Amino acid sequence: MSKTFGKAFVFGDNITTDALAPGAYMKAPLAELAAHCLESIDADFARDMKRGDIVVGGENFGMGSSREQAVMALRELGIGYVIAKSFAGLFFRNCINLGLAPLMCVDAAKINAGDELCCDAGEGSILNKTKNECYACEPIPPHLMAMLNDGGLLSHLVKRRALITTLPSN
Repeated sequence: MSKTFGKAFVFGDNITTDALAPGAYMKAPLAELAAHCLESIDADFARDMKRGDIVVGGENFGMGSSREQAVMALRELGIGYVIAKSFAGLFFRNCINLGLAPLMCVDAAKINAGDELCCDAGEGSILNKTKNECYACEPIPPHLMAMLNDGGLLSHLVKRRALITTLPSN
C-alpha cells in the first residue's frame, strides 16, 4: 500500500457503524448506502469528499454493530485511510478484511478538518502537510499489510491459493 495524500474529514469520539452505514439504506445498493455515509453528523460528507481523502476520528471509532457495510461504504467512497485514537475491535478487523487501512494515532486530535495529510501505514506515520507536523501511529504489521496490499482478506487468500497451486510438487 503506497503513501496516500488526502484532505482530513474530522469526526469525534464514538462514531457508530450506524452513522457510517445508516440502517435505513442497508438493503439499498452499495453506492446509495455510501451516499448516506456519516450524513447524521455531516450532511455533506459524501458529496464533499474526494477519492483518497482521509476520515479522522477520536476514541472508539466504529463502535456498535459488526456490520461490514460501514467499511464497505467508506471504501465505495474512496476513503484512503481511517485514522483514530482507538477503534472498536470488530470495525478495525473489518477494515483489514475489506482492504481499508485503519491507523491508530494518539495524536489524532491534533488533526483539523481540511488538513492535508500523507499517511504511510507500513512506516506508521502521518505527515500533516498543513501544519508541517508528523505524528507517529501504530504501524500495521507486515502480515496485515500484505492483506491490505492485496485488497483485503478474500483477495489475499485467493492470491495465496494461486501461489500454492503453482508450486512444483515433490
